[in-house]
Amino acid sequence: MNKIANLIAQELEIKQSQVEATIKLIDDGNTIPFIARYRKEATGGLSDEVLRTLGERLTYLRNLEERKKEVLNSIESQGKLSDEIVKNLENANTLAEVEDIYRPYKQKKRTRATIAKEKGLEMLANIIFEQVDKRNINLIAEEYIDAEKGVETTEDAINGALDIIAENISDNAEYRKKIKQICNKEGLIVTKGTSDEKSSYDMYYDFSEKINKIPSHRILAINRGEKEEFLKVKLEKNTDKIIKLIEDDIIKNKKSDYAPLLSKCIEDSFSRLIEPSIDREIRADLTEKADEQAIKVFGKNAKQLLLASPIKGKTVIGFDPAYRTGCKIAVIDETGKVLDTTTVYPTEQQNDVEGAKKKLTDLILKHNVDMFAIGNGTASRESEQFVSDLIKEIKEKYNKDLVYVIVSEAGASVYSASKLATEEYPDINVSLRGAISIARRLQDPLAELVKIDPKAIGVGQYQHDVNQKKLEESLTGVVEDAVNSVGVDINTATPSLLSYVAGINNGIAKNIVKYREENGKLKERKELLKVSKLGKVAYEQCAGFIRIPGGTNPLEITGVHPESYDSAKKLLYKIGFEVGDLKNKEKFKEIKSKLADFCNEKIIKDLSKELNVGELTLKDIINELMKPGRDPREEMPKPILRSDVLKFEDLREGMTLTGTVRNVTDFGAFVDIGVKHDGLVHISEMSENFVKNPSEVVSVGDVVKVKVIGIDKDRQKVKLTMKISL
Repeated sequence: MNKIANLIAQELEIKQSQVEATIKLIDDGNTIPFIARYRKEATGGLSDEVLRTLGERLTYLRNLEERKKEVLNSIESQGKLSDEIVKNLENANTLAEVEDIYRPYKQKKRTRATIAKEKGLEMLANIIFEQVDKRNINLIAEEYIDAEKGVETTEDAINGALDIIAENISDNAEYRKKIKQICNKEGLIVTKGTSDEKSSYDMYYDFSEKINKIPSHRILAINRGEKEEFLKVKLEKNTDKIIKLIEDDIIKNKKSDYAPLLSKCIEDSFSRLIEPSIDREIRADLTEKADEQAIKVFGKNAKQLLLASPIKGKTVIGFDPAYRTGCKIAVIDETGKVLDTTTVYPTEQQNDVEGAKKKLTDLILKHNVDMFAIGNGTASRESEQFVSDLIKEIKEKYNKDLVYVIVSEAGASVYSASKLATEEYPDINVSLRGAISIARRLQDPLAELVKIDPKAIGVGQYQHDVNQKKLEESLTGVVEDAVNSVGVDINTATPSLLSYVAGINNGIAKNIVKYREENGKLKERKELLKVSKLGKVAYEQCAGFIRIPGGTNPLEITGVHPESYDSAKKLLYKIGFEVGDLKNKEKFKEIKSKLADFCNEKIIKDLSKELNVGELTLKDIINELMKPGRDPREEMPKPILRSDVLKFEDLREGMTLTGTVRNVTDFGAFVDIGVKHDGLVHISEMSENFVKNPSEVVSVGDVVKVKVIGIDKDRQKVKLTMKISL
């Protein structure tokens, strides 16, 4: 373990002791959210993001060690193991390097080389390769003529021998390593269009870029263009340099009879065996890195979207726009309960604007609606115009203020037809469930979005092209971290939300809901131990992330883990209070004031010794006691509330607008400025200073000031800038 721990520590630039402690916690069955939040003393306060990376590298390196053992045993069983092979395997840092070492010893399909060996030409191959025998090569080759084996001439014998040498050269791990280094350092990726047909891959119709410079998003775009047959892709490399590298190592005397044969053999080995294989490996490496980057970007975006600020205490109309089939409407009260549903037809083809206004006005007055959540899909802008006009009329007639928010409806249709939606709303038509989801996304983005496959929430970069297994694993981790950072109300949470809490799987989540239905609301965390299949281990993992508003113990709406209740009580007792005093407004003010005096490193150090609790844990306890029931999402940017509509035709260059960041990619950010299509702030327009990565500047959900610097009316595209000159 020490070797793996040391390597991970170097890669992540953290202490080896932190890595070793984390590995032990992972091996003991602890979840990443639990380790990140409640084992800070052991890990030295490593974040959930670092811990997940550590966990991924741990799995990879353990698999690598396992594969090394398998390869070593296989080569040993063939009687070909040497000290050099053992050393090379020991020094290999990637699975690709291990496979290169194993290549010569792998059982091969029938190749030109294996056929030549069957014909008895391996000894001749050795003679040619060693270049020691001074006889004429044709005289030597005559000894290997055997008509029965298919070697009828000296030329047949020599060609067969060269096939064996060519494969041996191709199998040489050291050559392959050096060739890949040359290609990666000096090579180009070159693309050509397969026709002059206009497409989204126009820029790649005559394109080249250095392999070691090309960014991830371009790799994924090129891969997709090739898959859709718009592009031909090849890698250009310094072939002469590569051939010379091998020749200099193999050919001992450039003037000998062997030299031209070996030179021809080396060229054949490179063009027929090495180059296609190396090209595939380099393309695979580029794709893997691009996948990792895209998954990382998607994860960051998804986390920001999941942690978007909720709109609490408002009755919302979910407005799912459409043309022919009508706009689906759902009225949701402040608790998320469905009050009413209907369908209106203010858009093409029916254009029943007055009928739609009457229906919606009745619903607004009946249920005292506060705002609209309008889906951003088909007919969204026409619906936005209709809602904007309706808001003005209601203000004039009834002096009632209403606003609307454009909400991403990505994945709403997937959810509507899902088994989960059917279980939640068995009596509501599938077409109306989308409107419910849109409204609830505004009220509580996290609780609603966990019901949807993370890939479908629309904040990615080529998410359908990347390794789907890795994407799913990464996004599951992102959702877990988001859910556990907020905490979950055990008495209202759906099974979908509960299943992402540390230590709780789908089965236990359903058992919790069943227990709740049969026994009423849970009053304290330890009552979870009565839930079927939720044992002590699961309880330890999940308890700190569970919230029980109005429970018997005020600590149970905080992130203080039950294992630290005694420490929290001692801390409160030290300043003259009891846990129950947290419920008293006046006493809580005093508690908060006194705890604020403890926010000093020396005091924390002394206090942690006195209370026999870790310093990092103590800091967390103090923070939780000062803000019991705090929702970290409340500190996130609020959605932009609108009452009037902006049309694409209204845009002018130089116009300054406020927008919401909807997606962040490697090349920039897409900002919703209230027109049909999001505008793009290219990475070069994000700051006067150099920006290496857009995520350094903005996150999904951020509200930003932008200026319009370009309008493409034909393609309905808008270029924006965030530069200081605003």
